[in-house]
Amino acid sequence: MEELESAVSVRYPEMRTQVFSAVSALADREYQQRVWIDQIYPHENYYDDLDLNIHILYDDALVLPDPTATLGQVLANRTEVDTLRLLAERLDPIIDELGDSPDSGYLSHPGWPSVVDAAKSAREVMRSTGDL
Repeated sequence: MEELESAVSVRYPEMRTQVFSAVSALADREYQQRVWIDQIYPHENYYDDLDLNIHILYDDALVLPDPTATLGQVLANRTEVDTLRLLAERLDPIIDELGDSPDSGYLSHPGWPSVVDAAKSAREVMRSTGDL
């Protein structure tokens, strides 16, 4: 019950929803192929790519690379912080290595499966906290 109360009390619930969406996109390899690479969008006027999700996490919400700084603002508890820290640990080196490479370069990187796995964990923790 305590975690649910924390989720309800985050200062920026709309930003939390965007972070959850970005994490969910990183957690779904089939979605990445279909939408980011093949550009098969779920409906008209829809757009998504890796760059958009990276900007949400690093620039807009500021949950990566330091999730602790957003505790109580966007993230609800220490478990969310820990899982997003793991995501950053796996994603940061690939971003440093590949920079502005196309999405296909990221998806074919040998470290990408570990990013997807970390994002799956973060997605499940955020979902279990509630309020999404």
